[in-house]
Amino acid sequence: METPKKYFQDKLILLLVSSNIFLAFLCVILIFLRIGQGAGEGYIIEYRSNLGISAFARGSIAGIMSFTGFALITAAINVMVSIRVYHIKRMLSVLILGAGILLLILTLIVSNALLVLR
Repeated sequence: METPKKYFQDKLILLLVSSNIFLAFLCVILIFLRIGQGAGEGYIIEYRSNLGISAFARGSIAGIMSFTGFALITAAINVMVSIRVYHIKRMLSVLILGAGILLLILTLIVSNALLVLR
């Protein structure tokens, strides 16, 4: 995959790419720090509001670790797709990176909310 020469010279693109990468690693680091605090306990991995008292479903550490994989894969795919569409339309590339930032922020919020509830 060839990267356009102007892609890495565009300041807005570089800001958005670095924000995507920073948020992905922030998500990974915060999840690892929260997991280290409660090593032997079960984790709440989902919430179903229609179940009433048993709305919280407990799971293993793999359910929480999937958030880290999701954050890293999301950041990587957003950057790759942005590189591929940059030569077609610059603003589409900016939109893809902006949507990736929003998705990573939501990943941080949801993973933090689930880890606080345990």
